[in-house]
Amino acid sequence: MLFFYVNYCCPVFILLSLLIWALAGYSYRVNAKRPADDPKKRDFNPGAIFLAPITWPLLLFGYISLFIIKALAYGVFLILFTVALLVFQKSSLPWLDNTAAWIGDKLLEANTFLIRIAFGDWRNNSQPA
Repeated sequence: MLFFYVNYCCPVFILLSLLIWALAGYSYRVNAKRPADDPKKRDFNPGAIFLAPITWPLLLFGYISLFIIKALAYGVFLILFTVALLVFQKSSLPWLDNTAAWIGDKLLEANTFLIRIAFGDWRNNSQPA
C-alpha cells in the first residue's frame, strides 16, 4: 500500500525537478547578463543551479513542517486562552473590560464616521414605505 502511488509520484517529481532546474538556470542567466552596477545583480555560485532540484523537496518539507507546528501552537494557545478566561473571571480583570470597551468605542466612532462620509446620514433621509 505504501508504494501503490510510486508510479504516479516519480514522474511528477522528476518533471518538477527539471522545471525547477530550468528556472534556476534561467534566473542565473538573466542575473549574469545584468550590468555590474545594477543593484539587482547578485553574486550567485553556478553550483547553486545543480543544487536546486535537491533542495526544493527539503524546503517543501520544511515549510509543511513549519505550518504544522504553527497550527499546533495556535491550537494550544487557543485552548490555554479559553481556559484562562474561564479560570480568571471578569471580577479579577476589571481593567480588561475597561480597555476592551474603550478600544471598541474608538473603533465604532471611526466606522460610524466612515459610513457617514460614504453614505451620508441615511437614517434621517429615509422615507417611510
